[in-house]
Amino acid sequence: MQKYDLAIIGSGIGGALIAALNKDKNHILFEKDSNLGGCASTFKRFGNYYNAGATTFVGYEENHIIKDMFNKLNYVPDIFESKVAIRTIQNKKVVDRVRNFEEFLLQIQENYPNENNRIFWKKIKDIDEKFWQIKDIHFAKYSLKSYIKSLATFKDMIKVFKMDLFKSASSFIKEILGDITQEYQSFIDAQLLITVQSKSKDVSLLSMALGLSYPFHKVFYVNNGMGSIIEEILKEVNVHKNEEIIKIKKSKDYYVINSSKGEYQAKNIVLNTTVYDSKNLFDKKIKNYYEKFEFSDQSAFTTYLTIDSKKEFLEHYQIILKIDIPNCISNSFFISFSKLSDEKMSQNGYSVTISTHTKVSTWKVLSTEDYKKQKELTQNFILEHFLDYFDNISSEQITKIFSATSLTFQRFIGRENCGGRAINVKSALQIPSCRTPFKGLYNVGDTVFAGQGWPGVALGASILNKELNEKL
Repeated sequence: MQKYDLAIIGSGIGGALIAALNKDKNHILFEKDSNLGGCASTFKRFGNYYNAGATTFVGYEENHIIKDMFNKLNYVPDIFESKVAIRTIQNKKVVDRVRNFEEFLLQIQENYPNENNRIFWKKIKDIDEKFWQIKDIHFAKYSLKSYIKSLATFKDMIKVFKMDLFKSASSFIKEILGDITQEYQSFIDAQLLITVQSKSKDVSLLSMALGLSYPFHKVFYVNNGMGSIIEEILKEVNVHKNEEIIKIKKSKDYYVINSSKGEYQAKNIVLNTTVYDSKNLFDKKIKNYYEKFEFSDQSAFTTYLTIDSKKEFLEHYQIILKIDIPNCISNSFFISFSKLSDEKMSQNGYSVTISTHTKVSTWKVLSTEDYKKQKELTQNFILEHFLDYFDNISSEQITKIFSATSLTFQRFIGRENCGGRAINVKSALQIPSCRTPFKGLYNVGDTVFAGQGWPGVALGASILNKELNEKL
């Protein structure tokens, strides 16, 4: 039986970062799929390449956690900064999310006039800047040392944010902007769904500030697909692809890992599975631990296109409709175009990923026949409205189209759920930390602290890595 000090289960952003940061250790990383990266992977189908889910790369700038991590890895990603992070289109209102605050504010005031717009958006930007200036952020449980460190972080955050730390997003909107129009509310919520997977009614002011502010940072397009970053940082890692973990058993001093291809032993395990799926790997006490976390029903519906066109497009758009998308919980969808200069992604035309939010339960209860009908209904609805907004693209130019539901994601990347729970004062006490009550067992990813996307998951990975370095 092969023995390791550290085993990482899953090659999503969190698992990949932990594996890369510990590549000098006696370790192994398992990935059930043939593509690395999970939701941040790039896959090939019908001779074309597509990004599975994540399409924006943010945080690669000085004094930011992503840049710091990549510097430690001596890795410089092949990326291109987007001049416009997202072009949001709602009816005839167009707002370009650009880094320049004054330029952005002019657009907001023109499209969603409010006498307190400057106060609102300046506060949002200030909170975000203050958060990323805080050093030694820590959140963990199950050991006295971790609780003490977490308490110190909490005290630092109170010192920085004062009572703003306890405000809800919805109360802050009401306090500063008053009774805003439904259009303005939809604009804010559509932005938040991209970044924190939730609407303003469900998140804290801090979460809203971090979610709405990400276009104020540098936002990048990744050449050769998002998965290329994961593949590059894992080049020197002992990776086992196409190997699914079936069971993990805890003994006194180590864990026995049973996979689809063999049996292994590891002193420490990092699970990059969701906290909802991790229960399936264990028996008894550990299984009971993971079962106590309430399942997040939220997932994604994603449509993939190849478009035969030479016209120039921005990298990212968001379309906000007047009505909800069938079988979804959103009235907006997010569109990502590959760059024509990207020889891999655009070899047969634009590679386009269109994503929106749905629920796992919507698709799980359907019969095989109804599933196909509803999937086609949702796909056709998205395509119709996509073509309405992009009148310089004809249906004849779309050479390939197919879609993925929560069941598709479960089949390929091992998770039905996409994204973690909304973070607010109440849920912050319930959300699991990277450390578990069991010696040598850890979690990482978007269903544990700290949040969504590259910055949020990287923050959790950074905290976990400090704990691992104290052990390994």
